[in-house]
Amino acid sequence: MRWKARVAMRFRGLARPRIGTTLAVGTGTLVSLMPGLLPRTPVTQAALTGLLVTVALGIAGLVRFLSGRWDFDINRPLARWRLPLSAATAVAIAIAAAHAGHWQNGLRAAMGIAPIAPDYWLRCTLGVVLIAGVGATIARGVCWFKRMLGWSRMIAVATVASTAGYLVGIPALVDWRRDAYAAASASIDPALVQPISFLRSGSAESAISWPSLGAEGRKFVSGSPAGPIRVYVGLDSAPDLDSRVALAISELERAGGFERSNIVVAIPTGSGWIDADAVQGFYQRFGGDVALVGMQYSYAPSWATFLFDRDEAVSYARALFTAVEDHLRGLGHLPKLYVYGQSLGALGGSSIFADDADQDRRTCATLWAGPPAGQAHHAGATILANSSDPVVHWSPALLWRAPDLIGVRLDAPVPQWLPVVSFLQTSADLLGALNAPAGHGHRYGIDQGTALGTC
Repeated sequence: MRWKARVAMRFRGLARPRIGTTLAVGTGTLVSLMPGLLPRTPVTQAALTGLLVTVALGIAGLVRFLSGRWDFDINRPLARWRLPLSAATAVAIAIAAAHAGHWQNGLRAAMGIAPIAPDYWLRCTLGVVLIAGVGATIARGVCWFKRMLGWSRMIAVATVASTAGYLVGIPALVDWRRDAYAAASASIDPALVQPISFLRSGSAESAISWPSLGAEGRKFVSGSPAGPIRVYVGLDSAPDLDSRVALAISELERAGGFERSNIVVAIPTGSGWIDADAVQGFYQRFGGDVALVGMQYSYAPSWATFLFDRDEAVSYARALFTAVEDHLRGLGHLPKLYVYGQSLGALGGSSIFADDADQDRRTCATLWAGPPAGQAHHAGATILANSSDPVVHWSPALLWRAPDLIGVRLDAPVPQWLPVVSFLQTSADLLGALNAPAGHGHRYGIDQGTALGTC
C-alpha cells in the first residue's frame, strides 16, 4: 500500500504545486512572452521560455533549500493559497500569450510576413516541456550526486570541474570552433566563378590567389565583370598583417584603383563578409568610377569575433585605412576617400578615428550600417539603423537603461523598455537578427551605398 500512498501524494503535488514552483514557472514564462524586436519561430520562443523557466525553477529550488536550513517552508502557512495561485498564474500566462501573439502578428504585418500559424502555441508548449524536462533531469542528477558525495565533496568536485572547464574546456572549444570556421572559409563554393576581369582580386592577373580569398572574399569579387574595382585580401593571402596591407595597396595599384575618383575602404563583418547590396549601392552611386578595398581579419562570425577577437577588427581596419591614406598623399590626383562598415565592421571602421572631428577631417564621408549600440562615431557619419535590429539595441547597459535610438529609422513596432527584461528579449532576438526580411532586423539594402554622404 505504500506505493499507492506515494502516487496519491504525487497527484496532490501536481494539483497543488509548491508556491515557489508556481512563481518560477509563471515568472519565467511571463518574462519570455514580453514583446521583442523581431518575429520568432516556435522553436526560438520555446527555447527562450524553456531556458527562463528552467533558470527560475533552479532559483526557486535554491531558495527552498536555504529556507529549509532554518526549518521554514512557505507552503505551510500559505497552503490554502497554492491552488488559487496556480489558477491565477495560468490565467496570466494565457493573457500574456494572447498579447504576445498580437504583438508577433503586428511585427509580421510590418515586415510583410504571414501571421503566426494556428499550431504556433502548441509547438511552443511542447518545446518548453521538453527543455524544462531536460533541465529538471539535470537538476535531479545534481541532487543525487550531492546525496552520494555530501556537500564538501560536491563542492570540491564542482570546483575542479569548473577550473578544468575554464583552463582546458573553453580554450579547446574555442580552438575547435576556430578550426571549423577556418575550414568553412577555405571551402570553395562551385557555384562561384573565378573573376576574369583584371579589376578584381583573384583573377589571373591578380597577385592574390582565388583560394586564398576565403569564402566571403570569393563572394565579394565574383559576379558580373561590370561595376567597381574590387580588391580583397584574405587571411590566407599573406602570412601577417603588414604583408596583407602591403598586398592590398599593390592590388589597388595594379587594378587602377588609385586612378578612380572615389575609393571606399570597406570593413567586413567578423567572417569577412561585405554585403553585396552595399556593393550594388556603391555602383549606383558612383558608376564604375570607384574602387572598393576590404581585408579579412577573422574566420569567425561577428558575434564570436566580438567576444574573443574584437581587437583584430580594430587593428586591421586602422592598418588598411592608414596605408591607403598614406599612399594617397603621394599622388597628384587625389581620390575622395570613404569608409563603410556594417555591424562589427562599423565598430572597426569607427575605431580608426580618435573622435568625430578626426573622422570628418580624414574622410570624405563614412557610413555605418547596423552599428552595435554606442560603438560608432555618429556625428558626421551616415547611420543606417533599423529600429527592429537587436544589434543596434544590445549592450550590457540595456539591463538598467533604455537604448539611445536617436537617428534610428522606425521600421516596425518597438517594445517598451523594461529593466533586465529588455536585455533578455534583445539577447534572444540576436539569434534571428539576419533572418528578417530585407530592410528589417540586421539586414540592410543598397542604401548602404547610395546613402553615403558627400565631402
